[in-house]
Amino acid sequence: MLVYGDIQSGNCFKVKLLLSLLGIEHEWRHINVVEKESQTEAFLALNPNGKIPTVVFEDKRVLCESNAILGYLAEGSQYLPADRFERAKVYEWLFFEQYSHEPYIAVARFIQKYLGMPEDRKDEYVALQAGGNKALSIMEKQLAKSTYLVGEQFTIADIALYAYTHVAHEGGFELDGCPNIQRWIAAIEGLQGYVAMA
Repeated sequence: MLVYGDIQSGNCFKVKLLLSLLGIEHEWRHINVVEKESQTEAFLALNPNGKIPTVVFEDKRVLCESNAILGYLAEGSQYLPADRFERAKVYEWLFFEQYSHEPYIAVARFIQKYLGMPEDRKDEYVALQAGGNKALSIMEKQLAKSTYLVGEQFTIADIALYAYTHVAHEGGFELDGCPNIQRWIAAIEGLQGYVAMA
């Protein structure tokens, strides 16, 4: 299995973390999106959307979109519930991550960490804070009720949300007022097979 990605990207890191937890051997190829390495003709032949992560399996089939990759890799494992409703709740959180969390927290982090806060994006950065804090508030409330996002079992929902949440401070989001999120982060980092972003 060949994975194209950037370990500092939350969307790529979530795939790396699941591969590590599952003990799946793979080759990691670093792609620098700032240097437009995902826009080359060769890469676009694999993923016409020009985004990472992109996975190429041994049979040459290609899978893109981080949460689709998580769902594929987790199939049949403890990280994706067999119960129909619980599985749907996992996907509910995956959609939440992509629509209500990542567009704020990941983009603010990209502006600050990757781009170094250029003047022409400062207003955008400030505007992203409300949406990111709302997403964190929703997670905090859920984690006050359960150990993980979908009950007491760690799932790919947790992996997906952990990826950008544990580095949210790099986008200006502070977790000091989120004790349940802090507890949840510590629990994930204590899992056997855990691998850090850096």
